[in-house]
Amino acid sequence: MAEICCGVVRGREASAGACEPSSRAARRRRMEIRRFRFVSGVAAPPAGLGRKRQRIERCSSAAISAASGLPLDLEPALAANPSEAEDFKSKSDSSDSPISVASPPSSSSSSSSSSPSRAGESPASCRCPKYGMISVCGRRRDMEDAISIRPGFAEESVGLHFFGVFDGHGCSHVAVSCKDRMHELVAEELRRGGGVSSCLTEPEWKAMMERSFARMDADVSSGWSVGTLRSANCRCEMQIPKCDHVGSTAVVTVVTPDRIVVSNCGDSRAVLCRKGVPVPLSADHKPDRPDELERIEAAGGRVIYWDGARVLGVLAMSRAIGDNYLKPYVISEPEVTVTERTEEDECLILASDGLWDVVTNEMACEVVRMCLRGSSSPAKKERAVSPPPAEAVAGGSAVESDKACNDAALLLTKLALARQSADNVSVVVVDLRRKSS
Repeated sequence: MAEICCGVVRGREASAGACEPSSRAARRRRMEIRRFRFVSGVAAPPAGLGRKRQRIERCSSAAISAASGLPLDLEPALAANPSEAEDFKSKSDSSDSPISVASPPSSSSSSSSSSPSRAGESPASCRCPKYGMISVCGRRRDMEDAISIRPGFAEESVGLHFFGVFDGHGCSHVAVSCKDRMHELVAEELRRGGGVSSCLTEPEWKAMMERSFARMDADVSSGWSVGTLRSANCRCEMQIPKCDHVGSTAVVTVVTPDRIVVSNCGDSRAVLCRKGVPVPLSADHKPDRPDELERIEAAGGRVIYWDGARVLGVLAMSRAIGDNYLKPYVISEPEVTVTERTEEDECLILASDGLWDVVTNEMACEVVRMCLRGSSSPAKKERAVSPPPAEAVAGGSAVESDKACNDAALLLTKLALARQSADNVSVVVVDLRRKSS
């Protein structure tokens, strides 16, 4: 038995010894083939490299490029020929060369170029304030409200943040269009005005917001097809080519480091809580408001009381975006207020009439203040509210909603539903306390 085992062992050793030279030679040949594979002057990586290894090599190439001043896309080709790399760099450094290679900015230069302190504003004051939002269908059959939150929406001016609530009627696609487009129009008008919000006076803000609303109204009223405007809940699809009977209210707020600019068109509302006292920043556009009633009658229209005051007995508001069939009685011109921010400002509440029909300004401010103070409230017993949906906020925004503000918006919504609100309810709560933001 021992001799047989020894013979087996010796046989395995002999077979291994016979195969070893050939396997080494084959491996050496494969390595030589891989070593001399080139594609357009760039050495191809071995086939066994994984994605993680490629990422590491890419990072190291970026570090080499930053140190050498060479563009990242040329680094792999020139790394194989150091002489060509030196020649390329010498040519790029010469003043008469058409190719200029910019060195990567230092941390000090990049921070100075992007820092808001150049406009005399501290970085803390330019950060987006904490916010929370919620939008529910309530007792309505369809959801026609929309919310837009766009932190830092104006690239040319530092510290500008956009908040909007849009309450649609007739269908949802005008409110959805306002959510998707209104902040872009405001940013374009701001760009035309110089792009520096601190230099704008109150009349300039008013004119800029009026132009933005007029352009938005023209977009939704000038013949856009339903296919362009329709949303997931749009009932107008495949019914009529143009929806003149659809519209939306709009309350839009631009929060700057030193001001609160509110533009309102319709019966949604913005309320500022300052030192525990509610300060209305907008006025509801109801058909029976004396100045609105006078304007409608001067234009040849009538206000008919049918389950409340309505323009021509149809629309329960005197201003809105869209509603082309009710012009010129229903207009899209907003009322604009510019309010200076103070250290006593606590929060800002934007909401559709689904909230304000059943909840007073004082009650809403007290509820939000209670949540922001961290006092015990029914909302604290609920599970944590998730951040706003991606369709309501700018895609990829790094600013997340705040739990206390979300709890406040949720509690206001529950209060409105408990008080038998029959409309969609949309609420945005913005924390304006400088120490907390």
